[in-house]
This record gives sequence, structure tokens and C-alpha cells, in this order.
Amino acid sequence: MAEQPLKGKVAAVTGATRGAGRAIAVELGAAGATVFVGGRTTREHRSPIGRDETIEETAELVTAAGGRGIAVRCDFTEPADVDAFRARVEAEGRGLHVLVDDVWGGEQDTQFGVFWEQDLDKQLRLWRNSVQAHLVTLHRLLPLLIREPGGLLVEVTDGDSDEHYAESLAYDSVKVAIRRFGTVMARELEPHGATSVAVTPGFLRSEQMLEHFGVTEATWRDAIAKEPHYAMSETPHYLGRGIAALAADPDRHRFSGRALASWTLMREYGFTDLDGSRPDWGRWYEEVFKAGVDPTAADAAKYR
Repeated sequence: MAEQPLKGKVAAVTGATRGAGRAIAVELGAAGATVFVGGRTTREHRSPIGRDETIEETAELVTAAGGRGIAVRCDFTEPADVDAFRARVEAEGRGLHVLVDDVWGGEQDTQFGVFWEQDLDKQLRLWRNSVQAHLVTLHRLLPLLIREPGGLLVEVTDGDSDEHYAESLAYDSVKVAIRRFGTVMARELEPHGATSVAVTPGFLRSEQMLEHFGVTEATWRDAIAKEPHYAMSETPHYLGRGIAALAADPDRHRFSGRALASWTLMREYGFTDLDGSRPDWGRWYEEVFKAGVDPTAADAAKYR
């Protein structure tokens, strides 16, 4: 078995049913951590998202990777649910060393275009399922994270700066708020010797994105014909490996208060994606996307 720098550590990952949350949990498990996997979809109960992935599956993947996965059903918008989640973590008796706050739940409610022409109920539900869930999680779980010095809070968002507008007021403001949580909580956690960061993936090959393009992980390159920038996409495990590397870094506090990305973590720690490549969406965005270069003419290999 590979080296496990997080052996003996306890992590909690919210929104771990699928996508980045699932992969982050698995990569923390591969590093040896016990991972509490939180989400709403179980084998007995589907969330309103209506997808097949379950928290039990994620926990099993964590264990198979070399850690210990513990599935706990939780609606993170509900304080009572999060209290029960916290009690389950406390019952383990080893504290909480890493908290990855990845709740999203806005898949069905995100709308793009002119805000006042959109469905207001959907936009408000998007906010509740994301911002409210993050606030409840922080309120209930941070007291557990700071019981010992050295804790790590990771707020997972979309984007590492406020420069780009996502063409959706509700979506954009949610992601900016969550990024802000990760950066400003560094001030409140500083007296407790804890680190807080925000992180973002690049162009993600999540289950839903693959389905959106009508491809699989094995055939993802076929989607480049529809979306040329997908040439720089990455699996959710890429960000997961970056967070696991950060959690294992004894000097990680130097990043506290920063908004990081899969590509900035890659440049720091040198890990690869599942296929051995190192996609650098940050460079691609600046030199190809933002610069208006034809992505079909760009040499993608230079950025991977």
C-alpha cells in the first residue's frame, strides 16, 4: 500500500454523494484518513436531485482506497441533521482534523440569463441548498474542528477570483459567498491554530457533466467536438488529490485565507490526474479562453 500520511486522522466531507465531494472523500481515504461521508441520498432514500449515486457507495470507495469510510445521511440545511452528524463524528472519539464543505444541491435550480426573468423559487432554493447548508455546517462542526490545533477547513466553490461572472446572479453569488467563507474564516480560526482555504476545480468531468456531453470517462475526448475547452477538463479526483496533499502538508498554514485551485495545488505538490496528466485550467483560461485564442488551434498538450 502507498504511503498514508493521513493515517489516524479524521475527515468529514459534506456533499460527498457524487462529483468532487465523492472524489475528495476517496482521495482522503487513499491517504489513510477515516472519512465521514455526508449527503442526502442513500440506498433507501433519494434526494430531490434524483440521481443514483449514494453515500454508502462513496463510503465503500473510501474504504477500498485504503481509508475507512463512514456514511451518515445528512441534510446540511437542517441544524438537527448536522447535530446528529456531529454526534456521529464525536462518537468515534478521535476528534475532527479535516472538514471539507462541498454541499451544492443546485443542479436542478441553476438558471442562466436575465435574473428577473428566472424562476424566483428556484433561485431561492438554490441559495438555501448551498449557502444555508454551508453556514449551518460551519456553525455546528467548526467547534469540533478547533478542539485541537492544526485543523483544516476547505470550502469548495467554483472559481478562484471574482473576475468572471457566471451569467447567473444566484449561481454566481452562491459561489462568491462560499469562496468568501473559505478565505475570511481564516481570521476566526487563526487563534485556534487552524487553517481555512477555499478551493475550486477546473472544467470538471463529474458524472453529470459527462452525461451532459453524452460521453463517459473512457470517451470524454469525444466531447471536445461540442466544447473545445473540454480539452482541458479534469476528473474530480484531481481536486481530491490536491486537497489530500494540502491536508498532509505540515506547513499548510501558509495558505490560510487564500482561494486555491486544482491547478495551483498541482503546481505546489506535483500530483497528477488519474490518467497521469496535469491539466492546468488556470493557464488555459488566461492564455486561450480569456485571450480569445481558437481552442481548436491551441496545443492542449502544453497545458496538460
